[in-house]
Amino acid sequence: MKALVYEGPKIMNIRQVPLPSLKEDEVLIQVERAGICGSELSGYLGHNSLRKPPLIMGHEFSGSIAAVGERVSRFQPGDRVTANPLVSCGVCEDCHTGHANLCSSRSLIGAGRPGAFATYVAVPERNVYRMPSGMEMDEAVLAEPFACAVHAGRLAGLSPSDTLFIAGAGPIGLFMLQTAKVYGLDRIVVSDLNSERLDIVRELGGIAVQSEQELKKESPGRGFTVTVDAVGIDVTRQQCIQVARPGGKVIFSGLHASDSSVPVNTAIRNELVMIGSFGYNPIDFEWALKWIAEGKVNLKPWIMHASLEQGQECFERLLSNPGKVAKILLTI
Repeated sequence: MKALVYEGPKIMNIRQVPLPSLKEDEVLIQVERAGICGSELSGYLGHNSLRKPPLIMGHEFSGSIAAVGERVSRFQPGDRVTANPLVSCGVCEDCHTGHANLCSSRSLIGAGRPGAFATYVAVPERNVYRMPSGMEMDEAVLAEPFACAVHAGRLAGLSPSDTLFIAGAGPIGLFMLQTAKVYGLDRIVVSDLNSERLDIVRELGGIAVQSEQELKKESPGRGFTVTVDAVGIDVTRQQCIQVARPGGKVIFSGLHASDSSVPVNTAIRNELVMIGSFGYNPIDFEWALKWIAEGKVNLKPWIMHASLEQGQECFERLLSNPGKVAKILLTI
């Protein structure tokens, strides 16, 4: 089958590779759409220890079932599906207590195992979800990144009275904005350096800021009750702490920099609650898929399509100047 293979920093090539070997509890999905994630950009640059070449990346995807293993009972060839790519063991304490994302045996499709930048991908049956009637492939592929925002919103305990600041108007930041809208928030400020991404923020009903002066002008008197870092670098992590009100919550979601210097004394004196938000759990993925089906969230107007052969070109675009594009989907 055809696959886009990551072979080293900034090197991706189309290769012919063997079909995935199908285990008895897995399904083989013929991929139709695969999204490029920000975490894969750092992997492409060689900055992500989870993504080691040679590797087929791709963990946001949708398609149709091509074959099923002997023990698979819920699906049959032809079913239109998407999948939760975070594969956990299903039997440990974390899995049994609703924290499958913390399972010590977890593995991510597209990192720890071959991903969806290929004609086919193998996925355990328990991680596969049938697409709701009428849902498009473009919509289904967004369930995975949206689930990250649903999880962060759940950890933050969002309520209509909250004021929210989001650092970063990438896909997770934009989904975080829409998640907050579902929870009833009406004061949501999003910062970014990309003016075209900020246009998307405004079109989604958020308040867009590009400078510290603009942020100061739009901040509530004592700061925001909740702040979310959807980037993951020193500047944005520190910013989220500085603009949180005393007693507020700071959610760290972005993973770009492995280490940061943060103003801990500010966190102590203001009694900030700082929470790491990693991935999602099955319930978050299920709610993401449900809310997309109900039309509560939508990034379709800002999706760009490209072929698998244009994969490396798309990675370079996202790293340099994505323009008014929230997500690039590779069509396979």
